[in-house]
Amino acid sequence: MEDKDQNAAAIEAGIEQARRQLQQGAFARAGQIVQPLLVANPHNVDLLYLLAVAQRYVGRAVAARQTLERLLEIEPEHARAWQEIGHGRRAAGDPDGAIAAFDHAVAANPALVASWRLLVELNQAAGHADNEAIARNQLDWLTGLPPELVSVASFMHEGKLLKAERLCRHFLQTNGHHLEAMRMLADLGSRFQVLDEAEFILESAVELEPEFHPGRFDYVNILHKRQKFEKALEQARILRDKAPGVPHFDMLFANQNLAVGNFDTALAIYDALHAARPDNHQVSLTRGHALKTLGRQGEAVAAYRQACASKPDFGDAYWSLANLKTYRFDEDEIAAMRTVQADRATSRVDRYHLCFALGKALEDRGEFADAFGYYDTGNRLKRDELRYDPARIDGEMRSQMAACTPALFARNTGSGAKAPDPIFIVGLPRAGSTLLEQILASHSAVEGTSELPNILALAHRLDGRRRVDEEARYPGNLGELSVDELTVFGEAYLRDTAIYRTGKPFFIDKMPNNFRHIGLIHLILPNAKIIDARRDPMGCCFSNFKQLFAEGQDFSYGLSEIGRYYKGYIDLMQHWDEVLPGKVLRVQYEDVVSDLETQVRRLLDFCGLPFEPACVNFHETDRAVRTASSEQVRQPIFRGGLDQWENFDAFLAPLRAALAPTQ
Repeated sequence: MEDKDQNAAAIEAGIEQARRQLQQGAFARAGQIVQPLLVANPHNVDLLYLLAVAQRYVGRAVAARQTLERLLEIEPEHARAWQEIGHGRRAAGDPDGAIAAFDHAVAANPALVASWRLLVELNQAAGHADNEAIARNQLDWLTGLPPELVSVASFMHEGKLLKAERLCRHFLQTNGHHLEAMRMLADLGSRFQVLDEAEFILESAVELEPEFHPGRFDYVNILHKRQKFEKALEQARILRDKAPGVPHFDMLFANQNLAVGNFDTALAIYDALHAARPDNHQVSLTRGHALKTLGRQGEAVAAYRQACASKPDFGDAYWSLANLKTYRFDEDEIAAMRTVQADRATSRVDRYHLCFALGKALEDRGEFADAFGYYDTGNRLKRDELRYDPARIDGEMRSQMAACTPALFARNTGSGAKAPDPIFIVGLPRAGSTLLEQILASHSAVEGTSELPNILALAHRLDGRRRVDEEARYPGNLGELSVDELTVFGEAYLRDTAIYRTGKPFFIDKMPNNFRHIGLIHLILPNAKIIDARRDPMGCCFSNFKQLFAEGQDFSYGLSEIGRYYKGYIDLMQHWDEVLPGKVLRVQYEDVVSDLETQVRRLLDFCGLPFEPACVNFHETDRAVRTASSEQVRQPIFRGGLDQWENFDAFLAPLRAALAPTQ
């Protein structure tokens, strides 16, 4: 451990020394400092970047390019590496290549002043007036910021969030209510999932300056992220009224209408935006999502295909087609996706979206080896982006078992809000939870809502803000809460979720990760029903491996990681069964498929609901469905997805090893 710390300190000292040499124009000396450190640390991207800069300045263009290629193999979205490539291409007389490289750089880090400045110059020389205007606006904004805030923005985009937060808070302490600094601090709060603080900061910013449109735009998005949809809609309407005719403000307003169920209003705006700019890929994509939610699959397909046509490397559009689960790609589409995915200039985000889409396309064609190759690559790219730590999640689950004991629940008998309204469906994604939700939401007394964040937000609030290396406060502090406090939390949950309801006696919260907080749920909502949607381990885990989630579910991007998480889930659910006997109804997906009516009656009995035939005919229920299974639950029950993992059995040894004691 000591040797490792000494090596890290030597690298940091060498990096700092090399940077000083570059600033002083001693380019050869900077390279000499870096090279011996790279011998022992060949994958250190900071060292590789500094070497490439030194090589460019001493005229070793070929060597600089080779160094950058090594760097991009390790970190494909390294913004400053792409900026260096842009410098090299510009020096070599390749303006189009330079523009492409600088575009890539600012896509990864929009705070690179040098890249924006050269994009203004290069686009002006090429006669690209629209692109020149975009670059000039961004350059003007950055150069108008205090240097400290330019650094904050750059640190944020490089993932150096703690460094960015320290600098931003220090700036605000010495400069008062600087609106852009407040906006950046709120952005950092959002990235740290401290959403209540981010909301407060942005609310304060727009109260200080009602015409601060970027701040209000971010405020709407934070409110949306906290699922305060009515308030988000109100703020989006204010923004649109203050700045009419701004397309991205119109889009924001449409998105908030969609969130509260004003589908006709939202679609009318999307249609108008699409009519004005049919080549805008983002409008086409968002419009497709709205149409998919409403079950208008044919129109959704057309919108997604329009997005692909407008931006051929738009991985999200291809994945959206694949994620319908019913779309089949043709030969030309597959060839186009293969070409774009293999292109190094394609961004990491587009590449992993394309990988998941190609995996689905080739699986549908029975080309399982190639399909797995793309699934595996897509998962690796996404996993590298997330830096998921399975040991931390293991620790969180163990802490639930340690803290949530029979004694804790006995001491708090009588706590919580007594309403029986919530029905929680928990488990792993891709385990049949959407199917169970559709069955229950087909009952006249049950409201289907969404994957609500309220329990996770409360758990985060109880844990408090802390460094990663600090000991967690939650769930250990559950024993410190009074009966009155637990009751207040339960009443707040019911109050905050009322927006999703239309007057039916019961409603569903389908957030799968709530299985990690069943103790908290029981303490604040003792009469809530909890249903565990479970599926065969191999089928469930591999289905997660094939799925690219919009957000969250970081455990799902590696076979070993998924198997380890599944085992933790099984152990924790067993703990809940032991300390809260009878609290959770377990429903096996395979049993629902093989004997639907029996399982429907079992579900309804558990929830205290009379049988209604509509629950068996769930596929006829007309409601918006927002999850990946939206098209599947609009069809009668089928067995087709049960054993799909067997087609990939030859590649699943890591998953089998991780699951071995579970199977």
